[in-house]
Amino acid sequence: MNTYTTQGNIVNIAEKIISAGEIVIQNEIITSISIHKKGLINPLLPYICPGFIDAHVHIESSMLLPSEFARLAVVHGTVGTVSDPHEIANVCGMEGVRFMIENGKKVPFKFNFGAPSCVPATFFETAGAVLNADDVSELLKDDDIKYLTEMMNFPGAISGDAEVIKKINTAHKFEKPVDGHAPGLRGDDLKKYVERGISTDHECFTIEEAKEKLSLGMKILIREGSAAKNFNELIPLIEEHADRIMFCSDDKHPDSLVVGHINNLCSRAVEKGYDVFKILQAACINPIHHYKLDIGMLRVGDPADFIILEDLKNFKVLATHINGIQVSKDGDSFIERSKLNEVLLNNFSCEPISAIDLKIGTITDHENPVIGCLDGQLITLKKKLKPRLVGDVYESDTENDVLKIMVVNRYHSAPIAKGFVNGFGLKRGAIASSVAHDSHNIVAVGVDDESLMQSINLIIRHKGGISCVSDSKEDILTLPVAGLMSDGDGYEVAAMYSELDRKAKLLGSSLSAPFMSLSFMALLVIPHVKLSDKGLFDGDEFKLY
Repeated sequence: MNTYTTQGNIVNIAEKIISAGEIVIQNEIITSISIHKKGLINPLLPYICPGFIDAHVHIESSMLLPSEFARLAVVHGTVGTVSDPHEIANVCGMEGVRFMIENGKKVPFKFNFGAPSCVPATFFETAGAVLNADDVSELLKDDDIKYLTEMMNFPGAISGDAEVIKKINTAHKFEKPVDGHAPGLRGDDLKKYVERGISTDHECFTIEEAKEKLSLGMKILIREGSAAKNFNELIPLIEEHADRIMFCSDDKHPDSLVVGHINNLCSRAVEKGYDVFKILQAACINPIHHYKLDIGMLRVGDPADFIILEDLKNFKVLATHINGIQVSKDGDSFIERSKLNEVLLNNFSCEPISAIDLKIGTITDHENPVIGCLDGQLITLKKKLKPRLVGDVYESDTENDVLKIMVVNRYHSAPIAKGFVNGFGLKRGAIASSVAHDSHNIVAVGVDDESLMQSINLIIRHKGGISCVSDSKEDILTLPVAGLMSDGDGYEVAAMYSELDRKAKLLGSSLSAPFMSLSFMALLVIPHVKLSDKGLFDGDEFKLY
C-alpha cells in the first residue's frame, strides 16, 4: 500500500483560511488532513494548495503532443486542462480527436477534452475534415469527452441553424456544458446566444462586454495566451465575480509554456492587490465545478492532486502531485517522454509554388482593406492603406509596413489567396506557418516574392512547420503531426521556436509573438478582416469580399 505524508501550510480555499498541518495520501487519494491549529501558519513550511487548471486551451498551439505539454506544464503547478482539440479535428477529423485523447492518457496528467463544435469553423475556408451533428453526438457519448467546445458559429446559434442546435441539444442531453465564443457580441443577439444554453466566453476584450455577459449568466474566462492578452483588462472582475471567473491561455506557444502558466496569472493578480482566495478559486476550483472534472480540491477523499508552493505571492512551485504521484520538483519534470507507437497523423497534399504565383496585378480590387494586425489581440482592423505599385504589379511597402500576405490551400492544389497586412513590420524576408487557425492552411507574410515562395515551399516540403527566410537563409521548425505539432522533446522544441522567433524579429517584426500573430490572420470567426484560402473575409458582415 503506497502511503506518504506531506506537511505544510494548507490552503483551504472554500473556507478562506490557511493552517499549518499535514495531509496523508494513500493509493492516490487524500485519506486525512490534520490541522495543528486553525488559522495558524508556520513560516518555516511551504504552502499546500490545489493544483492549477487551464480552463480553455488548444494543446496543439503549444506545438507539442499532449504528453509533452504535460511534461512542461506540471513544473508550473498545472495538474489539468480543459482542452479543445478542434485544431487537429479541422485537419484530421475524428481520428485527430481520438489521437489527442489516447496520447494524453500516456502520462499522469488530467487532460479533459471536448467535442469540437465547429469543424470547419466556417464554410468560407477549406478544412481537412467535417464533423457533423452525428459525429459530435458520437463524441459526446464518450466519458472521455467532458463538454461541447467553443460555439464559434454564433450567427448559427442565434438564427437557430438546425445543425448547430442539434449539437447544443445533444450536449445538454448528456448534461455536458457548452462553451461559448462570441467576440464583441452584445445586446439582443447576445441574449439569444446565451438562451441557447451556452455557458462561458473567453473572447471578451473589454470589461463592459464581460460584465454584460456575466449579467446574462455566462461565466467569463480571463485569457492570457501567447497572442491574445486580456488579463489586465478583465482581472478587476474577480473582485465581485470570483465564483464565475476562470483563467485560461487558449493558445500558448512552447517558449511561453517553459516560462510559466496559470501560476503567473495568480502572481500578477496578487501583485495588483486582489484577494488570494478569490484568485485561487478562479485558478483551481471553478473549472472543476463547471466542467465536473475528476480533479482533487484538497479534501479528504479527493484524488491527491495538489501543489507545494514557496509562497502565495510569487507562486513559485516547489512540487506538483497528480493522483498521489510526484510529477515535478524544484523545476524538474518527472514525467518521462512518451514513446509514440502510433503512426503520426497528417493531412497535407499540395504542390510547391513559384514566385510568379504570388504576383498581385493591378486588376485586383484594391479598394479592399488592408488587414491591421494588433499586437496581443486576435481582432484585426480594417485599414485604408495602399500597397506599392511597381510597374503593373503591387508589391510590399516596407516604409509604410504594408506587406503581402498569402494563404495557400494545404489540402489540395488551388489558387493562392492574396492580400496585404499592416503591423508585422518586416523589413526583409518572410515568415510562414501551417498553424493557421482554424483550418490550418499555410499562411505567410513577406517583403518579396522570392522569400515568400521559399518560406511556403519549406513548409510544403516538410508537410508542416513554421519557417523563416531571409537572404537565402532558410530555417524551419518541422511539425509532422497534422502540420501542427512536433514529436520532439518539449524543451528542445521550445528552444527551436525561440530561435525562429528571434530571427523573425531580426527581420524587423516588432510583434511580441510574430508566429502566433501570423497563425490568427486566417481566423475568420474573429473580426474584423482576415484572409482565408478562398480570399479576403469581412468578419463583421461574415462574408467574402
